[in-house]
Amino acid sequence: MAIARFPNVVIDCPEPGALAEFYAGLLDWKVEESSADWAQIRADYGQCIAFQGVQGYTAPEWPGQELPQQMHLDVVVDDLDAAEEAVLGLGATKHAHQPGTSFRVFLDPAGHPFCLCLS
Repeated sequence: MAIARFPNVVIDCPEPGALAEFYAGLLDWKVEESSADWAQIRADYGQCIAFQGVQGYTAPEWPGQELPQQMHLDVVVDDLDAAEEAVLGLGATKHAHQPGTSFRVFLDPAGHPFCLCLS
């Protein structure tokens, strides 16, 4: 049994609307939502990429890791409690800081943050 349907990718950036427009054009997706600190694009089949504004954003310097890539996964689920139990069973750790009620923040086994979000 799958825990989730599909992940939404969230990319940190200085100007969410501008980056959303770029990727919408690149992928032929539609800009679905845009504000000063958040924008998202969506494919006709439902996949979403979101862009989160970050103050003091510093671009990564690839391929080096002095300034690593800034992104995390938002995994859409129907039941937060069931999904939490499942990801903890897989080896995730629930983060101490939980800034919302419609999503929960976890760390994967390597320490990367990801969120379980209600659909």
